[in-house]
Amino acid sequence: MNVMVVFGTRPEAIKMAPVVQALRQRSDAFETCVCVTAQHRQMLDQALSLFDIEPDVDLNVMRPHQDLFQITTAVLNGLKPVLEERRPDIALVHGDTSTTMAASLACYYLKIPVGHVEAGLRTFDRYYPFPEEMNRVVTDSVATLYFAPTGGARDNLLRSGASPSHVFVTGNTVIDALFYTLSRSADRLPLTLDPAKRLILATMHRRENFGEPMREICRAIRDLVDGFSDVEAVIPVHPNPAVREMVTQMLCDEPRIHLIEPQEYEPFCALMNRASLILTDSGGVQEEAPSLKKPVLVLRDETERPEAVQMGVVKLVGPHYARIMEESVRLLSDPAAYDAMARAVSPYGDGKAAQRIASILTHYHAGTLAELGDAEMTT
Repeated sequence: MNVMVVFGTRPEAIKMAPVVQALRQRSDAFETCVCVTAQHRQMLDQALSLFDIEPDVDLNVMRPHQDLFQITTAVLNGLKPVLEERRPDIALVHGDTSTTMAASLACYYLKIPVGHVEAGLRTFDRYYPFPEEMNRVVTDSVATLYFAPTGGARDNLLRSGASPSHVFVTGNTVIDALFYTLSRSADRLPLTLDPAKRLILATMHRRENFGEPMREICRAIRDLVDGFSDVEAVIPVHPNPAVREMVTQMLCDEPRIHLIEPQEYEPFCALMNRASLILTDSGGVQEEAPSLKKPVLVLRDETERPEAVQMGVVKLVGPHYARIMEESVRLLSDPAAYDAMARAVSPYGDGKAAQRIASILTHYHAGTLAELGDAEMTT
């Protein structure tokens, strides 16, 4: 079976790397082609290096100051000749990026089946997050196979009309990637931290948090560090000028707040593993940190990952100073409240999602999907 795996950003690479590895381990069953768009060049290359993946095709679409129109048209035009030449039996895409949406549309135009990894996530607000929500809706509308990370994601797909026989709950491949990475270097911290101090790890990059919301987040982080003498914070600062200028302006002169460059996945996993509390607007971190028993406060008002909220492993606080302070102070001051979040069960799987996806593809190619049913796979 010829499988083309298409991705373009670091988060996609991290989450698709276990799938690529699982397919290549079954070389008797799969001929695997990795096609990267390089929507994000440098950060993508970091992840490829970590997982020892050398792309078969590199579209290298990234341009300075690119916008959504340029990314989408570059991916469509770049993929057309690649797909026409290779004619894969199925193309696998991931999640909610512009690469994912454009690649799935290119496959649709050429009548090539699409398998969507991390399918079914929804906020049900087409402009939040933007453009991710509509990217995944478009991708799910043309996909043939759906690899849902949770039962809730599966339910979203079934309500939208996806065929039950083509929807599978696999768990999230990011847990596969996390466990693999920590098994190699759980203590590869990118800076020296005081072992006597608790660590707040914060990441923020969402467009909806630019401007005043980012200012409120930074003010809360500063006041938390000022208010707890046994706390320090680390912030890998996203390269987007809208983030970098605000964070640097507000936090650069606090000695217990460490502003560092965006990290490769290995040291970032080590930071998560070392953290006591994580503040983030990242989707991936919402999934990863609960598996490490780390309380997560989400700097957004909505999430397409409600299972974690329902399980009590994350809380939505939005980019709001008062809410961030209230929940952070509670967790840093009340051991019982902290333990209630840290000990809750993560809903995102057991680290075997990629193997399940490979097994499903084998059945798809053999025409035996009906043998799997529409329930969660447990083996």
